[in-house]
This record gives sequence, structure tokens and C-alpha cells, in this order.
Amino acid sequence: MANKRDFYEILGVPKNASEEEIKKAYRKLAMKYHPDRNQGDSAKTAEEKFKEAKEAYEMLSDAQKRAAYDQYGHAGVDPNMRGGPGDGFGGGFAEAFGDIFGDMFGQQRGRGGRQVYRGSDLSYAMEITLEEAAHGKDAQIRIPSWDNCGTCHGSGAKPGTQAKTCSTCHGAGSVQMRQGFFSVQQTCPHCHGTGKIIPDPCTTCQGQGRIKRQKTLEVKIPAGIDDGMRIRSAGNGEPGTNGGPPGDLYIEIRLKKHEIFERDGDDLHCAVPISIVTAALGGEIEVPTLQGKAAIDLPEGTQTGKQFRLRGKGIKGVRSSYPGDLYCHITVETPVKLTEHQRKLLRELDESLKKGGAKHSPGEGSWADRLKSFFS
Repeated sequence: MANKRDFYEILGVPKNASEEEIKKAYRKLAMKYHPDRNQGDSAKTAEEKFKEAKEAYEMLSDAQKRAAYDQYGHAGVDPNMRGGPGDGFGGGFAEAFGDIFGDMFGQQRGRGGRQVYRGSDLSYAMEITLEEAAHGKDAQIRIPSWDNCGTCHGSGAKPGTQAKTCSTCHGAGSVQMRQGFFSVQQTCPHCHGTGKIIPDPCTTCQGQGRIKRQKTLEVKIPAGIDDGMRIRSAGNGEPGTNGGPPGDLYIEIRLKKHEIFERDGDDLHCAVPISIVTAALGGEIEVPTLQGKAAIDLPEGTQTGKQFRLRGKGIKGVRSSYPGDLYCHITVETPVKLTEHQRKLLRELDESLKKGGAKHSPGEGSWADRLKSFFS
């Protein structure tokens, strides 16, 4: 077990790869190391690489196995999950390679030899506020749905007529195409995998056997969810064909821009403007947090860019044990639209500060020294 390669390295994907990225990488490797493409001396090496890729895909495509592997490595997954002799290029290979083509075209073998097709996945973009992301919420969304046609009762045929068995595939829904070493099963081009031809389609559903509707779905947004994350609602995608399983619905989260805070993972950042007087004299100021108000004690002579960290005032992510922090970035504001009296007071203050020397403006003094050194 110590000599086994990392599953992510085998498939060539990062550890945060999506299910689709893992599946795509496995398809590519399986096609590359197909036995018909690797004859002679390269056949044995191809067989080993295929079995290696197959094992990696079996572990990483299963959410529970992947979680165990991510936490404990190879020790976290049961070695008995791998098959015995069938893992080679016999029945195990045919089954695994069949799974690849099935995934490519969304098809499986149903009763009577007909191809059944899994429904397509749907995507729904949901925009939420930062507060809703932090605390979670229950939401309702409207998504497309399909019901059996009430006119033909799902048969697709006009009332009083019926569908006929496809003469091309003889009801199988698929035909085989052979080219060289390859024998590929494809969807029948005439019946499109249904195994039947409808001479007189239902006028209500145009032969589909179903009518598109809208349905309301209850969605629970977990607390701590972040921008770009997805929520999977199993079985709420497009319906399958020929009795195939439905696809899934993926709800993609988009965070609205917040007027005060910017989110960085579990941490929050905000800019806190203060006046010159407050910056010079210091004192206590109030700052906003998602939980309410908080106080910061400013020292005398606070400069622009000074950062204050409020522990635990950020967001507790969906996979985090503790909430993040809030970082307050101080910005000293320069007064604008001064009256003549205010300008006079500032000039008097400036003269007084200059008499005190560099102790009032240590940054300005060091800057002047650096300029002299630069130009000398």
C-alpha cells in the first residue's frame, strides 16, 4: 500500500476536482489504454495503467470513498473494494469500458435489451446576500418539470392508434457498428433509442408522451456557503428516456456584492474611514459586524492602512469548525470643502507641528532622508 500512487496523480486532476473533471480524466485514460490501441510490447503496460486508472476512478467517483481517502489516504479505503481476476481485460474491462460509453451517451441497458437514457442535469443560478450565506436560509425556486400527457397517457401515440416496433433495431433501441477492431453500439437513428416508431403522434405532446410544466422546489441553503458552491438536488433534473433515471439539479450560488464587507473564504474585510482628528488623538470607535456592532480602541497617531483583527467575527464555513475573522482596514480621510477659517486653523496647526520637528511626522522625515540619498 505504501508504494501505491496517489489516486489524484493517476488521473491527473487536482484534489478539489469536480465529479465531471474526474469522469472526464478517466474517460481519456481508458480510451488511451484500450487493448486494441496497445498491441505487442505495450499491451502489458497499458493493462496495468488501465487497472490503475480504474481503481482511482472507482474510489474518487464515490463520495464516501473519496472522503475517506482524502482524510486517511490509501489506508482509509477498503482494498477489498477492488475486484479479483475480473479487473483485467476480461469481463471487468468490458464492464468498465461499457460504463465509459454509457456515461458518454447517458445510456444504460434496460429490460428487453432497449437502451434507457439518464436525463440531463439542470443548472439553476441563485443569487443570495452575504447575510443569507452566513446564516443559511430556506428558499423556494421554480424549475421546469414534466408530466405524462393526459391525452395519450404517456404513449406518445394519437388516441386510437399505437406505436410500432422499429424495423431498423427491431425494438432494441440501438444498432451495432463495426470498424476494424472496434464494435461500437450506437443509438438507433430512426427511433432515437425508444425501440418504437409512432406513425400518428399525439397532437397535444407531439409524440413525446409528456408535457412540460413548472414546479416549486424547496431548497435549504446551508449556513456558511460561499460564492461558486453548488447544491445538488438529486432526481430533479430532466426525466430519463425509456424509463431511465432522471438527472440532477445543481443550484449554483452567487453572492451579491455587499456595501460594507468583502468575503475572503471564512474571513471578512471592511474599510473603516476615520477623521484626521480621530486618527491623531485616538479613541474608541464602533465598527459593523454581521452579528451587530463592535468597538475598536484606536491608539494615538493611527495611520491609514492600519489593520485591526476581530477574532471570530467572520463567517463559519460549511466545512469549518470555527468562524473566520473580521479585518478592519483604517482609512484616514482628508477634509474637503474647507471654509477660510478652517484653512487658517490648519495652517496654524501645520506651523506648530513643524516647530516640533520630525517627532510629529516620523514617516515624512524618513521619506525626506531617502529622497536625499536617492538624488545624491
